[in-house]
Amino acid sequence: MEKALAVVRMDTGATEALVEEAVELCEGVDAELVLLHVMPEDEYEDRMATRLETGSGGGTFSIDEAEREATHIAKEAGRRVVEEHDVDVEYLGVVGRLERDAIDIAEDEGCDHMFVSGRRRSPSGKAFFGDATQRILLNFDGLVTVSLYDE
Repeated sequence: MEKALAVVRMDTGATEALVEEAVELCEGVDAELVLLHVMPEDEYEDRMATRLETGSGGGTFSIDEAEREATHIAKEAGRRVVEEHDVDVEYLGVVGRLERDAIDIAEDEGCDHMFVSGRRRSPSGKAFFGDATQRILLNFDGLVTVSLYDE
């Protein structure tokens, strides 16, 4: 492993465990790490609509603002864990679809390993609702470590 990408979410328990695992493995093999937070498109649109309705924040919520906020979330998700280890980390935030953007960014960044968290679901739940983690497992051309959590 030379470079890994860890997809971080806003939930603290699952994300902290995922970052800890990614950082420790990267440190152990002297690999670089990218921490990525993907703000879902629907969340961005909801926040933009709220600002338009209320006039807060000047009434707009630009893609640049959303990506800065997503990058900040990635930094906060890794801050405590990264400070305790000797690993090179890059923080990225984007607006989009988790599985598509995580794979695209991992490929663009030259990552050969990805860390993602996933909810425990029954096989029928995955089939009915879809599962971003499963799509990443099937479509990423590299190793994937999955950290499961309960909702």
